[in-house]
Amino acid sequence: MVKMGLKGGGPSGGGGVGPETFSYTFQGDPHAIFAEFFGGRNPFEQFFGARNGGTDEDMDTDDPFARFGMGGSGMGGFPRSFSSGMGGLGGQSSVVKKHQDPPIVHDLRVSLEEVLSGCTKKMKISRKRLNHDRRTLRTEDKILEVQIKKGWKEGTKITFPKEGDETPTNIPADVVFVLKDKPHPVFKRNGSDIVYTAKISLRDALCGSTVNAPTLDGRTLTVSTTDIVQPGMKRRISSEGLPYPKRPDRRGDLIVEYEVKFPERLNQNARDTIAQVLPRS
Repeated sequence: MVKMGLKGGGPSGGGGVGPETFSYTFQGDPHAIFAEFFGGRNPFEQFFGARNGGTDEDMDTDDPFARFGMGGSGMGGFPRSFSSGMGGLGGQSSVVKKHQDPPIVHDLRVSLEEVLSGCTKKMKISRKRLNHDRRTLRTEDKILEVQIKKGWKEGTKITFPKEGDETPTNIPADVVFVLKDKPHPVFKRNGSDIVYTAKISLRDALCGSTVNAPTLDGRTLTVSTTDIVQPGMKRRISSEGLPYPKRPDRRGDLIVEYEVKFPERLNQNARDTIAQVLPRS
């Protein structure tokens, strides 16, 4: 049994002038302590009362400690409502979900010669980037190297992930380059084939012709025919086109497409000669 002394705040009822000393005996029971000091087992009832019409599943009206979760499932002796509320102050912070900006698309013009052999294109872009404080921005230039492989077709896309502008609230956009063929002065492209238009005279179309057809790598091929060249007639030269994208060791064809040039005028002697030579049907 332990005895303690508590000093009162004023004189006793007997009119003494010194501090009055009380003594009490610690019983090891919190209810006994409340009863001894406050004159009852539940001194809080006058302040808090009962909730919900006098009923409260979490509070025994005879137990002043029930509201504070002593011995209950609250955190460290705090009320359940208090301990659960601490979660809002603790590690669970609201996270702003960043969304990625739409892709930035650029056309990339390539010549047929570049598609034939493959090449590297260096593209300079200007973009915004976050500084080390992750709040302020700077503008910087960057060189992106685009590897053009042999035979790539028009419309092929090359993507550089997250090379666009960066801000505190976004995920940088992807930068996408889309292959476009440059117009060629000699050839047209048809997939992995290339088309060369050979213009011949009406005489050559009727009597036979020889055409010197160029190639993409600078050579010249001789294409001869003794047949009458019909409208839309074509000659195909194997493996002189562009590489196949999935089989770059193989190539498409060079197609010689004939275009017959008709004379703008004929004199009477030429008309008579043609009329005698050519059948009516």
